[in-house]
Amino acid sequence: MVDTPTADSPAEPDITHVNPAREATWFGHPRQLARLFTTEMWERFGYYGMRALLTLYLTQHFMFGDREATGIYGGFTALVYLTPLVGGYLADQYLGSKRAVKFGAIIMSLGYAILCFGGPTATPHATIDGQRYEVSIAKNAEGKEVRYVVDGAKKLEIKGNDDGSVDLLNAGVSERKVAKGSFESGADRSALYVMVMLIALSMVSVGNGFFKPNISTMVGELYEQGDRRRDSGFTIFYMGINTGSLFSQILCPWLAVAYGWSWGFGLAAIGMMISWALIQFNGGKLDGYGEPPAKPGVQRQQWIIYAAALCVVPLFYLLYVNLMHSAAPAEGSGFIGYVASLPLMGKLLFGSFLLGVPAILVWSFVAGSKTEFQMMLAAMVLIVFNVVFWTLFEQAGSSLTLFADRNTNLSVFGWFTITAGQTQFFNAAFIVLLAPFMSMMWTALARRGLEPSIPVKFGIALIGVAAGFLLLVWGSSYADSNFQVGLWWLAGLYFIHSFAELCISPVGLSMITKLSIARVVGLMMGVWFLSISVAQYFAGVIAQFASVDTVGGQVVNLKVSLQAYVDVFTTISIAAIILGVLLLLLSWPLKYWMHGVK
Repeated sequence: MVDTPTADSPAEPDITHVNPAREATWFGHPRQLARLFTTEMWERFGYYGMRALLTLYLTQHFMFGDREATGIYGGFTALVYLTPLVGGYLADQYLGSKRAVKFGAIIMSLGYAILCFGGPTATPHATIDGQRYEVSIAKNAEGKEVRYVVDGAKKLEIKGNDDGSVDLLNAGVSERKVAKGSFESGADRSALYVMVMLIALSMVSVGNGFFKPNISTMVGELYEQGDRRRDSGFTIFYMGINTGSLFSQILCPWLAVAYGWSWGFGLAAIGMMISWALIQFNGGKLDGYGEPPAKPGVQRQQWIIYAAALCVVPLFYLLYVNLMHSAAPAEGSGFIGYVASLPLMGKLLFGSFLLGVPAILVWSFVAGSKTEFQMMLAAMVLIVFNVVFWTLFEQAGSSLTLFADRNTNLSVFGWFTITAGQTQFFNAAFIVLLAPFMSMMWTALARRGLEPSIPVKFGIALIGVAAGFLLLVWGSSYADSNFQVGLWWLAGLYFIHSFAELCISPVGLSMITKLSIARVVGLMMGVWFLSISVAQYFAGVIAQFASVDTVGGQVVNLKVSLQAYVDVFTTISIAAIILGVLLLLLSWPLKYWMHGVK
């Protein structure tokens, strides 16, 4: 109850709305930003540390073939970007952002911890002309791992040939030649531990859906409407992403190589638990932020949501199983045959996007004005090109990581050697270095009226991602006798890709909010995230085209491996350049349709 001043009592200033905590600042921003920044930093530490290991873990520990491993990776990252659509809605309506973040952090940390229990390394075998042989792994005189077919008392070294045939060597001399297609590699792996691994990935996917959108919502609540500090506050907050990923992509792969996979995943779990603790034990600093809506029965509904979320884990597990057992499309089956061969996850993502985009445009044409329809059309065109960009950019965790492992000399000036997983830190490092420069560059160009429009920035990003791959293709012509390129060619790719990312990523969400019809802004944000989810899935599909035959997780002919990557990287670069130039040409009509939106 608030006292009302009367004629007999002097009016006193109303200070009930003043929160003293808001008066304290952190670099000119609300002090709560520091805690949310650190929370996001540790969450991204866990996620990117785990992601740096995942493809290598699948190919080297479980000894999945490239096609299965990159398919699982693409499906996982697709779900990671899809679940925030539901998690954000549930937080808005029932949980509140803070409880959603805490629940998501717990589920994700448990997922990372469960990944530590991978069981024994899979046992490789080979089938030659229908007969099965055990495969042993040993180191040669140079200290490199070599795969051998065990034939009775003999151990025959496996050597792949350029024509696809395989030689079995005894003391360096070919004792048997196996024709192309007659040598099949496989591995005996525990079905129990594969199930455990897939359940862990499912838990991370679900947990991320609750955490990722809602930590950003809490940052937004720190600022009143019209507070000009909001944009710079989000810039500081998003630096936490790159700070966390930078360190985790160095430490987690190093621990995995030095002490075992469980140590790398364990560190990711610890980082995630620190993130949870920062929110759980906030000392009242976050009181009033991210609270649940004032609705009757909310407490009971929250527990129902928690239980339902846990029930989604086995559903995601079944999607992963379906993904693993999907067959490759038959040659010459065409587009319809390809879509028909997609696993259930692919059909759901591709179908939703393919039907949703034209349906929204038809609705915009009917329900909106001419200007609104044109703005929505511009947004949808950019969303489609956004799918292309992220499909190519997200080769980082799949085909580029395998390229680093197989066809890259990972020596740093001869001083020390990094691991294949650690090469992903280049992107985070270059983002941290380039972001301030890019911000100043756009500002300087804007003052002169020369800042590129959003479509032009998107087009530059597409050409940039192509340029990165072409640089690596160029570097492959300087490969050494082991068919490995120097590490700095790969670093150069990540430098160019980081520049391209900064041309498209910071403006995407802002573009959606500005171009969408007000009544469907939320739906359009959902379509934006759906486009990234589709891109993540198809990034795994592209990586599958770069698949090479392995035995016990190792390529038996690095020349064939290098050529396979060069062919795929060249093809996607040409496609990206064509689409990038097309978008630059479309930038004029798109700019007109955007009606002054910048």
